[in-house]
Amino acid sequence: MPPNFGAASIDAHKEGQEREIGKHGLKKLLVKAGEGWERPSTGDEVKVHYTGMLLDGTEFDSSRDRGEPFSFKLGVGQVIKGWDHGISTMRKGESATFTIPPELAYGEAGAGPSIPGNATLKFDVELLSWDSIKEICKDGGILKKIVAEGRNWATPKDDDEVLVRFEAKLEDGTVVATTPLAGVEFRVTDGYLCPAISKAVRTMKREEKVILTVKSQYGFGEAGKKAHGNECAIPPNASLIISLELLSWRVVDYITPDRKVVKKILKQGEGYEMPNDGSLVKVKYVGKLANGRVFDERGLAGELFEFRVDEEQVISGLDKAVSKMKKGEVSLITIDPEYGYGNSVTRGSLSLIPANSTLTYELELDSFVKEKDPWDMDTGEKLKAAGQKKEDGNALFKAGKYQRASSKYEKAIKYIQHDNSFSEEEKKVVKKLRASSNLNNAACKLKLKEYQEAAKLCTTVLQVESQNVKALYRRAQAYVETLDLDLAEWDLRKALELDPNNREVKVELTRLKQKVCEYNKIQAKMYGNMFARLSKKVEDRGTEVQEVSELSKLQMALADIVLCSRSAW
Repeated sequence: MPPNFGAASIDAHKEGQEREIGKHGLKKLLVKAGEGWERPSTGDEVKVHYTGMLLDGTEFDSSRDRGEPFSFKLGVGQVIKGWDHGISTMRKGESATFTIPPELAYGEAGAGPSIPGNATLKFDVELLSWDSIKEICKDGGILKKIVAEGRNWATPKDDDEVLVRFEAKLEDGTVVATTPLAGVEFRVTDGYLCPAISKAVRTMKREEKVILTVKSQYGFGEAGKKAHGNECAIPPNASLIISLELLSWRVVDYITPDRKVVKKILKQGEGYEMPNDGSLVKVKYVGKLANGRVFDERGLAGELFEFRVDEEQVISGLDKAVSKMKKGEVSLITIDPEYGYGNSVTRGSLSLIPANSTLTYELELDSFVKEKDPWDMDTGEKLKAAGQKKEDGNALFKAGKYQRASSKYEKAIKYIQHDNSFSEEEKKVVKKLRASSNLNNAACKLKLKEYQEAAKLCTTVLQVESQNVKALYRRAQAYVETLDLDLAEWDLRKALELDPNNREVKVELTRLKQKVCEYNKIQAKMYGNMFARLSKKVEDRGTEVQEVSELSKLQMALADIVLCSRSAW
């Protein structure tokens, strides 16, 4: 790309002012300002009118006299360096006079009888337009010339479904493939016709039209393609010229990491906001089975269907999908049985839903009211919201829904994690609420077998309340499972000192003793096996019986050490 000489000064350039571009003596007098902010870049095909003169005013060339604009490819050496550098600073419709020193023009040699050696030249240039030429691949295998700019800024992703129209030709003009007027649809990552088309659409905006110059490695390669039906044969190693238009596309989003809930956007929504957990949403939808039979519909004929996000008022897949939608968006949601009704036979509003059914919903998010975020609340609202989330978590825990309960406790903490704005009385409530939420969450983590997370939550509480018996007890439970038995013992004995009659702590202490015995037996067996193998090797080598005897004594002594390592018990 030509250097963007003096870009900052050019942006402030006023008509009638002359500025130097770069450090080699190139000067630009702005005669007429251009439109917009875009400038051509390397490889673009620019179209200009110009008049070239010597310093004494002698004219030696003019496109205006010929009545035809001059076109060239910018930045690839098709014109003198002064043109490449100077025209790269211009905007569409701009007129400027460039004073170009010899080293950026024709140097010592000059050019023909009209331009002597070491001549400084002047060019009056008007930038009429340019066609943007982009390299899609770094090897120059696909060049894209934009014929018509697209709308907006977004481009398709690999999983999106695009609708395109194209015509492919050989370099001699022979048409080898074309689409119907309505176009063809395909998933970007699957491609269509040849690799060049899927690579190109990844770079295109909606309604953009381009001409692709495609080398054979991105076309049909060394094999070419045999004639088929009305399609012509494509010779081996043939380059292609493809006129391609991206008519539209459907954005495809995987809502869950396991790709079992998929959202395909049929109509884009408004703005950028989406519902958060607790939002009250109003929707209308039609639910269908894989065979197309409608099993449920809401909000189509009358009042919109409303529910709160993340409150289990609809199936999990629908809940997760609507939280990724914008107001006014219409999407097709495909939901695996795991996020639907599972292996149960269920009745929809219109018909039965068989077990293990994959479901599709055409869903429109009419509107939503977001639940307040913590930073939008006063202290009273924060305390109330945190308390409610904790109670919600308690109800879910009792129902055995430990993952969802854990999420509620974490949300409770978010409302009160910063207590700078609370009054002294409120801080006392915050302290209790924070401790109980973290400890309840630790209980969830134990049920979910996330023992390290459980221990961390208990440690958070103990950093504030070092004598919290429940925190010591639950951390000890986590330590037992991670075989940090010494740490578990310390926590339990500390808890028993603080609360000698605590039955749960005593039961856990008994469990720990049993765990230690089991662990020691495993260790003794492991050492026994190790020394048995070692003694066998000694015997195989014909070593004296005395050595074996001494080794056996050592084996027994080490096993005893292991078994007695917790004599304090």
